[in-house]
Amino acid sequence: MEDYHKYLDPQTLAKIQNLDLAARQIVEGYVSGSHKSPFHGFSAEFAQHREYSVGDDLRYVDWKVYAKSDRYYLKQYEAETNFTCYILLDCSESMRYQSANAALSKWEYGRLVAAALAYVVIKQQDAAGLCTVNDQVLEFLRPSSQPTHLKQMYYTMEHTEPSGESGLGKVFHELAERISRRSLIIIISDLFDDLDSVMLGLKHFRHRKHDVSLLQVIDPAEQDFPFQEPVLFKGLENLPEQMAEPRSLKKAYQAEFEKFLQTVRRGCRDLKMDYGLVRTDQSLDVALSTFLSHRQSRIGS
Repeated sequence: MEDYHKYLDPQTLAKIQNLDLAARQIVEGYVSGSHKSPFHGFSAEFAQHREYSVGDDLRYVDWKVYAKSDRYYLKQYEAETNFTCYILLDCSESMRYQSANAALSKWEYGRLVAAALAYVVIKQQDAAGLCTVNDQVLEFLRPSSQPTHLKQMYYTMEHTEPSGESGLGKVFHELAERISRRSLIIIISDLFDDLDSVMLGLKHFRHRKHDVSLLQVIDPAEQDFPFQEPVLFKGLENLPEQMAEPRSLKKAYQAEFEKFLQTVRRGCRDLKMDYGLVRTDQSLDVALSTFLSHRQSRIGS
């Protein structure tokens, strides 16, 4: 069998300029490698039963109902009733970061993940929308299931450059009010922001009954802190430059960074949100399988 990892490797994907092509290769590579289609089951929420019709997928037969009534009924989920998904993509300046050995910046990696997930949603004839954000909503593309809409999403991502400061908490509050219909909200961000504010914003989404998933994108150097010699750290989002001796800071830095990650994980768990940590040195199947497999397992696919 052809090695699907070649479609998912960041070094290979960094050479592909066309986001449409990259998204298709990521998803098709993932499917051929996993032997399992991700094109179903995005919504984990049960909606209703309906009677079985010839040709329906037997996987969705509710056998408990059959045992009681001797009649075949299928479980229907929200995914079958005009399911909508909003992809929230952080394009603040911190997403520009790319360490020396990384093939892609956090922004480039994050938009590949966004492109692949949008492809999945629209491929299954559901509706996907896109919001690019920093400390405000920059672009707001309402969900559509039309293939032409996918091209518009790709065009928006290809012509966006990360800039400005993060203000995710404020943005989440705005979008929670703006998105009136219950939807799946997929957030792709490094989450380098005030976490108390961010968690309040996420809580607002959950209060509005949205199904929220967070994919936190980081550069390997941000977690591993591989620096050895004295180095000048350049600040992003209006932070100053700082000369530092990395070896004396490494232990304390890593402890603080791990505390940061644990706080995010705990907050997502408390809010009953899906969470995945994604490093830009990992193949794209990490991001996809973290998200898709977990959601599939939740609905018993």
